Amino acid sequence: MIKRFQLAAQGMWLRVESGFSNVFGEAWNPFHHLGTLTFFLFWVIAASGLYLYIFFDTGVQDAYNSIEALTHDQWYLGGVLRSVHRYASDAMVLTALLHMLRQFVMDRFRGFRWFSWLSGVPLLWLMYASGIGGYWLVWDEMAQFLAIATAEWLDWLPIFSEPLVRNFLNQDAVNDRFFTLLAFLHIGIPLILLLFMWVHIQRITSAKTNPPLRLGVGVVLAIVVLSLIKPALSQPLANLDRVVTQIPLDWFYLALYPLIYSGSPGKVWALAGGATLLLLALPWLFYKKALPVAVVHPDNCNGCRRCFADCPYSAVTMTSHPDKPGLQLAVVNADLCASCGICAGACPSSTPFRSAAELVTGIDMPQATVHSLRAATEASLEKLKGEVRLVVYGCDHGADVRALAAPDVVVHSLECIGMLPPSFVDYILRSGHAEGVLVTGCPGSDCQYRLGSVWTEQRFHGEREPHLRTRVARERVQVFMAGQRDQAKLQRELEIYREILRNLPPTGDAAPPPRRARSKP
Repeated sequence: MIKRFQLAAQGMWLRVESGFSNVFGEAWNPFHHLGTLTFFLFWVIAASGLYLYIFFDTGVQDAYNSIEALTHDQWYLGGVLRSVHRYASDAMVLTALLHMLRQFVMDRFRGFRWFSWLSGVPLLWLMYASGIGGYWLVWDEMAQFLAIATAEWLDWLPIFSEPLVRNFLNQDAVNDRFFTLLAFLHIGIPLILLLFMWVHIQRITSAKTNPPLRLGVGVVLAIVVLSLIKPALSQPLANLDRVVTQIPLDWFYLALYPLIYSGSPGKVWALAGGATLLLLALPWLFYKKALPVAVVHPDNCNGCRRCFADCPYSAVTMTSHPDKPGLQLAVVNADLCASCGICAGACPSSTPFRSAAELVTGIDMPQATVHSLRAATEASLEKLKGEVRLVVYGCDHGADVRALAAPDVVVHSLECIGMLPPSFVDYILRSGHAEGVLVTGCPGSDCQYRLGSVWTEQRFHGEREPHLRTRVARERVQVFMAGQRDQAKLQRELEIYREILRNLPPTGDAAPPPRRARSKP
């Protein structure tokens, strides 16, 4: 059931993302940066809120008057920043919820990702608490409604000796100290939110918390334009001696409040609490069988730290090598390992040029070893026929490279394209069995394992170790990342690349593979 829903939702989601990519480009597609946009919007809210706080007065009458002065007397800056503060807060709710929905739809919420999912759930409560507290500070009719409704909602819980709603029975019940407390909470809760956001990314290596510059600037400009077109304004001053009968709600933050009166506080608690428990339990309700984790072979590990630097989820650490004094040894934390194989692609011993009959590397994936990749590559080369022979390496989560298979094209699909050591391309071209190699995988901004495509492109461009050797003719190597919705684009790229290779000088006769030692019986 859950799988069918995910597949259907995933298809619709990818179509929407494809449309955004056509407008914004792959690198600046906002759907590929929802997490970083949430972080970025937090800082926009914090910066605008800091300015507003400078002019904010804590007091029953002073709070409202100071906000009104900012909005109207200083409309050119204070008024705009108030609106920016409001709309950035709404945008943060939107990006956070879309980010969570996307992770669920793309099946990136369970297995080794459970910690990031679990730590993200409390962020929703903290984010909403921060926003609702901000509405209270204005102390207009909306704040009056929220204060009474929140008190009635909390009073349903049997934890208070006296009903909280008594604090809002009449105009004299609220004093200036109440606003000092509100201001303290409106600063303290976002700080706790920031702490949990930091915890949320602790198991992620090289975590990005800022979107691409153009995207960030574009978001800010859009919020500023919206602030100028439709500035955020206060309702009339709160008066607890009068009943509020009609107010415009911010549905991003306050969607639950009408349910308190259309149903009951208990039902709202059941809805909110049940939804929270469901979100917390999702990684275990839909258990996913984990792949075998990376295995370190101490005899072949020289402590170079490349696997440590390239692991996207901090699953690899370094310790002193037990057999090689002065060197380090990689250690894999099975609970954090994503089984992506990026570490194997980073290992300097993962080269097919080694003459050992059984290719054992410093770190490898037991279910898809570098040795088996070499054997599969060699076997496929023998099958190639045609004028322009091509080898295609792809990943299981991007465009389907298996659809490209033909007599003159052999394909290999890996768990992640980051598993591919660049030396394999050198190995193939030196053999003379193929005229070119096409390397593809998930788009770099949306790699299934975060950094596999990025590291691969950097390795092939000589910007990261292990890099493709300079002796390799670059015109015979093509790197083109393509997602699941880019099958047609990948097919066209292959045809264009085939024509380019057709016009190049021939590679010469096939060279025999390196001689290897016989495996021990």
